[in-house]
Amino acid sequence: MSPFQVRRSDLSKLDVLEAKFNIYEELSRQMMDKLEVAVDKISEANNKIATILTKHDERIDQTMRNDENFAKQLDELKEENKEDHKAVIKRLDGLELKVQELIKFRWVIAGAVLIISFVFSQSSMVVDILTPDNQPNYRIETKK
Repeated sequence: MSPFQVRRSDLSKLDVLEAKFNIYEELSRQMMDKLEVAVDKISEANNKIATILTKHDERIDQTMRNDENFAKQLDELKEENKEDHKAVIKRLDGLELKVQELIKFRWVIAGAVLIISFVFSQSSMVVDILTPDNQPNYRIETKK
């Protein structure tokens, strides 16, 4: 037998190997197709996730800007409140002084009235001044 002559059993083995190779090649092709589909789906999901993350980052940035604006407004309101508080305290202090002055004036008036009434009640001269001495004597006489 020459080296180029192939035996039938060898051919059948070769046919079986070729058939198995074709099956493996077809399986590999199917697996590659499935892998490509899976990679495409993963790529689409990755793109969607990237879009979602971009929107999420934008929302976070907007929220941070809003928080900063709220903090600024809160600080401004605190300052306004402090200024208003100081103004109210100043007005209250002024009103307290006025009330104290009115209380002092009331006590001065009450004391003056008390002293005047005491002087009038104890002084005969005041009584003499207030009551006239010369009262005309008008008598009605009857004729008998």
